[in-house]
Amino acid sequence: MKKVLHKLGKWADDRGGFSELMKPLKTHLVPPGSAWNYVWGSATLFCLIIQVVTGIALSFLYQPSADVAYTSLQYIENQAFLGSFIRGLHNWGASGMVFLMGMHMIRVYIFAAYKYPREMSWITGVFLMAITIVMAFTGQLLRWDNNGVWSAVVAAEQMGRIPIIGDSIAYFLLGGSTIGGETLNRFFAMHVFLFPAILFMLVGYHLFLVFRNGISEPPKIGRLVDPKTYRTWYENMLQKKGVPFFPDAIWRDAVFSALVLIILVALAWFVGAPALTSPPDLTNVNADPKPDWYFTWIFALFALMPRQIESYVIFFGPLIGGTLLFAIPFLSNKGERSPLRRPWAIAGVSFIILSICSLWYIGIRAPWSPHFDAEPLSEYTSVPQATEEQEKGIEYFNTVGCLYCHKINSHGGIRGPELTQVQNRLTREQIIIRIVNGAENMPAYGGALSKEELSALVSFLMAEDKSGAKPLSE
Repeated sequence: MKKVLHKLGKWADDRGGFSELMKPLKTHLVPPGSAWNYVWGSATLFCLIIQVVTGIALSFLYQPSADVAYTSLQYIENQAFLGSFIRGLHNWGASGMVFLMGMHMIRVYIFAAYKYPREMSWITGVFLMAITIVMAFTGQLLRWDNNGVWSAVVAAEQMGRIPIIGDSIAYFLLGGSTIGGETLNRFFAMHVFLFPAILFMLVGYHLFLVFRNGISEPPKIGRLVDPKTYRTWYENMLQKKGVPFFPDAIWRDAVFSALVLIILVALAWFVGAPALTSPPDLTNVNADPKPDWYFTWIFALFALMPRQIESYVIFFGPLIGGTLLFAIPFLSNKGERSPLRRPWAIAGVSFIILSICSLWYIGIRAPWSPHFDAEPLSEYTSVPQATEEQEKGIEYFNTVGCLYCHKINSHGGIRGPELTQVQNRLTREQIIIRIVNGAENMPAYGGALSKEELSALVSFLMAEDKSGAKPLSE
């Protein structure tokens, strides 16, 4: 049997040249000391493979039609064999790819691996990051629920404010002047065909550059990059000290990718993909679209900035940011690579990370948005021994919309002031004036509440004990 298998393997290799495919991995040398901080790129590629596999699996059941897309996703989530798990793995694989690509670019920048002769590697990496972000955005609409559709509407509105070309971009994104079936078809085509094709070509060229120019050696203080002598020095260093990529270096990539897979599988199995909201309804003005976590900081940035400068930021922000990223290897393609001699690089990366994390935290809290899913109050979570009038006030607080913007104890929104101890700040008459006449970002409720309803609501707000502690049972 062994002889037969050996002959078959030898025949297949002779005709197919499979050993030749592995030859570059076996003969490709990498610098010594290429440790664990070099695994981010391979892990990002591994996440891309996960996305391809799970995306193909989902495409067997997903129907890109406005009439049945939501129903097909419900079938995938609730009835198809392993459908919920595959959808979750595809969702978390996208998150993993965005995160790992960000870490990979940070590592390249901190170690100045973009310097000669790897400028094109950096440029293709910037393109890959942009395409990955676009892929993540187009995938969000394919959920075809209120959250995904309204996220696309908000994005199109923002794009439409770009001077001169904004309307054309918005029209192209939506496939018309309004969102509909054409929008879904357009996003599906971009997500499944157009951008993956561009992504695969860029990945192939990026890998070619890795084999052509080699991976950068670990930086060392005082070892400068000189374009006139670097290639000769690098080749001599590899011949003397280089180690084969396979198997001496690839095992770290394999171990880290396996760890990434375990984490993604655990997240897909125990957390799953974002729950589908209600079917898309463009007449639902109370929709509160929430972008995926990697877009939340952008969402927060535009929510916080003055509206009059948004159009300029939308246009000039990506333009300036992209120009700076592309210019980095040309502004500094030689000289020192050690981060210890480039403290401004560490400071810049630290500032960007802190800014994004801060905006992400604010975006998660979303203090500018009503919380329509806030848990309703009861006498047990607000006034433990409420009177009959205060109980009615609690009910009105829940039903007329106060709960969405104001918090009492741990319940409610945070757009408006917390009202747990409002009786210590305002008098009864002041509270009535605020409710009747409204205030900044607060509508006037004078015409919406009867005298009895207003009295009950104020009686509840003026209650001395709003600790939320349950009364002791007798």
